This record gives sequence, C-alpha cells and structure tokens, in this order.
Amino acid sequence: MKTALYARVSTNNGQDPEMQLRELREYCQRRGWEISHEYVDVGISGGKEKRPELDKLLADAHRRHFDAVVVWRFDRFARSVSHLLRALETFRSLGIEFVSLSEQVDTSTPTGKMIFTVLGAVAELERSLIVERVRAGLRNAKAKGRKLGRPSKRVNPAQIAALRAQGVPWRRIGAQLGVSATKVYTAMRGIVLNP
Repeated sequence: MKTALYARVSTNNGQDPEMQLRELREYCQRRGWEISHEYVDVGISGGKEKRPELDKLLADAHRRHFDAVVVWRFDRFARSVSHLLRALETFRSLGIEFVSLSEQVDTSTPTGKMIFTVLGAVAELERSLIVERVRAGLRNAKAKGRKLGRPSKRVNPAQIAALRAQGVPWRRIGAQLGVSATKVYTAMRGIVLNP
C-alpha cells in the first residue's frame, strides 16, 4: 500500500518533526506499507486554514498518489473535529485509508471504521443541535415582536432623479447611497409608474 505521511510542528524553536516522522516510518515498515510521500509543515499553527504541505497532500489525494495517510495525532492534522471529518469523508470517497498513530485509529480496520462512524455521528448531532438552537432563537425573537433580517434602507427618489439627470450611472448612484443598483433602479421605476 502506497502511503503518505503528514507531520506538523507549530514552532521552529525546539520542536522537531523528525520525532513524528520516525514513529510514522516505523509503523509503515511494520505494516509493510511503502512510503511514497512525506508532507511536513514547520512553524505553522494547526488553527491556520492554509497550510502549504497539507494543501499539497489533499491535492495529491485527489490525484490518487497514495492509498493511505498516516499522521502522529489528530491535532497534528486537523484544526477541528469538523475539519478532520471533512478530510476523512474526502479520503473515504477517494478510497484512501487514514491512520492516526497516537489515537490508534485506522480506517482500514473494522474498529477504525466504527470509530470514524461514531465521530461522524457526533459531528452530525452537533450540527443538528446548532441548527435547532438558531431556529429556537429566531422563533423567540419573532414571538417578542423583533423584526428579523437586515434593516431596510430607504432611498430618496428625488436625489436619485437629480443624479440621473447629471448622467451618473445606476451602479455609482447605488454605491453613493449605500444600496444596490437594482434598489436604485427599482425606486426610480416606482416613481415613474406611480406619479
């Protein structure tokens, strides 16, 4: 099985990704897996959206350069549970296995598949609870008589007419008044249709 290793350290001072890589290489050797690529992000926080080597790994996954991804720990790979689950879903759809050495999760085994399914169910529950809390908050606000949505911005049709008479385009008028060109045009059309 062709394998990709991923390692990450947050800072350059004192942290060495080689410790992670050594353990990952030993694991692959024990399993008889061929290491085809090593991706290492150094000095990059796990909270960052963009990580050059992780981005490269994900792009190579889509090109099917390997059959499995092995990491030292979940937190070295993903910035959140939802990020981890999205990546695992991508790997699953591509037929790529995922191994986290410290957590002993290996999606190529029945136990690893079960753990992944449980993690996915927990994430789905979390998303559903958030949606329900938002809906309950909106219902509560409506019940209290609060108007929901963006406040409507009024425009002065006389001002629009004056600017149009000077040859100012709809879009520029909208930008000047802080509304869309469509709203400006509609306001003027309403005046013309309802004199």
